[in-house]
Amino acid sequence: MSAGTMLLAGQFDSAANAAQHGGELLGVIAFATSGALLAVRKNLDIFGMAVLACSTALGGGVLRDVLVGRTPPAAFTDLTYLSAALLVTLVIFFRHPSARLTRGPLEIADAIGLGLFCVTGTAIAYAHGAGAPSAALLGMVSAIGGGVIRDLLGGQVPSVLRPDQDLYAVPALLGASATAVLLHFGLYQVWTGFLAASLAITFRLLARRFEWRAPQSRHAADS
Repeated sequence: MSAGTMLLAGQFDSAANAAQHGGELLGVIAFATSGALLAVRKNLDIFGMAVLACSTALGGGVLRDVLVGRTPPAAFTDLTYLSAALLVTLVIFFRHPSARLTRGPLEIADAIGLGLFCVTGTAIAYAHGAGAPSAALLGMVSAIGGGVIRDLLGGQVPSVLRPDQDLYAVPALLGASATAVLLHFGLYQVWTGFLAASLAITFRLLARRFEWRAPQSRHAADS
């Protein structure tokens, strides 16, 4: 390989890593926003807002990193993520809709975080040696983990476990699976990753709009 080709390859890798970091950061911001908005709905103080925002933004990524052996997790070595979550907390603390009007923005922010994290989580898991199916599952865990932690800290049953809630894990699994397929066949790039994230985000918002829910057993449906 010529020096020029090696230089171009290095530049491409740097650009890909920058895009991956940027996607992670946007996901952190989106999930921190959803956590802070839920804190507003629950009338928590600024400390409670920070705990909820940071736990939502970083929890899924920490869980993914521990499962793939990426220790210490990136959230503890790159303080950009924590700083972004805290900055979002301050912004929401000083400027936010009334508690009665937070539901719509919360769901949009949550859908964006879900879509971005299912893609970046899958890519990180794949880069650390997980096969495509395992990477997709870890990407889904990365995407839904923060929301589960947010709901538990907010004093409610996680949306992903409630039969009366719209599809949540399925859009994340769809986006993660699409990403895993792209990675397996060497087609994963910035724009294809963005398309996979957009697929998950759109699916989640449509599920919310049209109340798509997972089927229940006959006994549960009749009770």
